[in-house]
Amino acid sequence: MDSTNLDRKFIPIIGISIGDLNGIGIEVTLKSLEKISLFSKFTPVIYASIEALNFYSKLLKKSHLNFHIISEAQQAIPLKINVIPVWKESVTITPGKPNFAGGEYAKKSLEAAVTDLKTKSINGLVTAPLSKEILNKQGFSFPGHTEFLAATFQVSQNLMLMVKDKIRVAVATGHIPIAKVSERLSISLISKKLEILIDSLKTDFGIKTPKVAVTGLNPHAGENGLLGNQEKHIINKVVDKFNFNKYFVKGPFPADGFFGSEEYLKYDAILTMYHDQGLIPFKLLSKGSGVNFTAGLPVVRTSPAHGTAFDLAGKNIANPSSMTHALLLASRLVRNKDH
Repeated sequence: MDSTNLDRKFIPIIGISIGDLNGIGIEVTLKSLEKISLFSKFTPVIYASIEALNFYSKLLKKSHLNFHIISEAQQAIPLKINVIPVWKESVTITPGKPNFAGGEYAKKSLEAAVTDLKTKSINGLVTAPLSKEILNKQGFSFPGHTEFLAATFQVSQNLMLMVKDKIRVAVATGHIPIAKVSERLSISLISKKLEILIDSLKTDFGIKTPKVAVTGLNPHAGENGLLGNQEKHIINKVVDKFNFNKYFVKGPFPADGFFGSEEYLKYDAILTMYHDQGLIPFKLLSKGSGVNFTAGLPVVRTSPAHGTAFDLAGKNIANPSSMTHALLLASRLVRNKDH
């Protein structure tokens, strides 16, 4: 679907959860929202506290930014940085130094934003990065945002899809140890991930006949069984099944040569077999501007394609490009989905 044909009067409300208080989440959010041009695409609502936002505004020398305090998302005003104060108590913020509070209030922000997403008070959600390790120690039983959202919206399968312009890289297995990847892969799993990917390319990105590539698991895509049998016994069978059903799916390709030779440019998306196999080339190709989109949810959620970056926090050097693109992609996908 060509975004130029969408209803230009519809300005989606995009919620923003601020991530770990001691990471770069608030910094990249404020830097992104400095760009006045973005406000023609969406109306932002930040779930945080005014104290936390003022702390970073002062630290980053961005005291010129004005925050519009609201009690519910429906009160959001276009062209304003709207804020729903999720908490009012004072919290000690220590940029670059992870602590219990940073994780606790990241969770409060996320839960408040997701509640509004579920009730459709906001049209889409952008999640700033949080520390999975800190949250896990506090009893947060999900490996990350994606799994939490999947459970909230009762979706059994979803897909991590990394996006930068026309480069779209998905992973069949996400946040699991590398030792468990081969045992997790199956005809059923890869088929389901491909179904989600193809459906997302059609409904979210407006591509009528998607061309999808699939990588192998092993070096050289198994070298005809010499270096592994997953390609022969699992991945090939999935590719054949989809082609039999008239889908354009090719592979399995050796991942190194596929990305190294720019073969990826011939396809609308690539399904890789595990996290680093897909994300290492994607992050090199996207040059810091990539976006993490969760396909397969009934709602739109994006996130910058980087972590909390505690080593950069508080130094006013974090690059907001990925957050900016996450906000713009969320806006575009909401418009594609709803209009």
